[in-house]
Amino acid sequence: MSAVRKPAPAPAPRPHGGSGEVRIIGGRWKRTRLPVPALPGLRPTPDRVRETLFNWLGQDLTGWRCLDAFAGTGALGLEAASRGAAPVLLCEQDARLVEALRAVRTRLQAEGVDIRRMDGIAALREAAPGSLHLVLLDPPFDAGLFEPALRVAARAVPPEGFIYLEAPAAWQEPALAAHGLALHRHLRAGAVHAHLLKPGTTTFRSAA
Repeated sequence: MSAVRKPAPAPAPRPHGGSGEVRIIGGRWKRTRLPVPALPGLRPTPDRVRETLFNWLGQDLTGWRCLDAFAGTGALGLEAASRGAAPVLLCEQDARLVEALRAVRTRLQAEGVDIRRMDGIAALREAAPGSLHLVLLDPPFDAGLFEPALRVAARAVPPEGFIYLEAPAAWQEPALAAHGLALHRHLRAGAVHAHLLKPGTTTFRSAA
């Protein structure tokens, strides 16, 4: 049996310069500004990628249970909550980012958003099997977290659920199949590869 090929390494995008902001693109909090602190390695998902992701998923996520495992600025998880997802759990280990996320939650009066200072992979391990409609995975590119994150995320979503994966290289079908996942959609935006994954086997469609 041939070995499963993993994605070839690719240059990571430059870290965000910090002291800026990103905006929620759609939903009830459209155009809300989210602060981007000047922290090493903080890399908010580009606007184009977030817009495409939520075009793939649909604009109405009412009732979806969501976990953003590496929340950072909260851009991904808050986009989901803005479109009706609830509850939405944002996991982040940096105390400064957690403080900023809680300030945003208060400003938005986002009762359906829970923010915890914790390891997102640990949170996924604690999730009941098949309990999450959407898992958002945008880990630090150089931390070796892709394999363990995919392993636990695959267990946490039901057959109709989705996993979003952001990475510096495209993940191929054999590597995903090793985790019981299949590529549903893919987009490359500069040095970022955005993947929408589903459990089992599905028909891959490229981004329009």
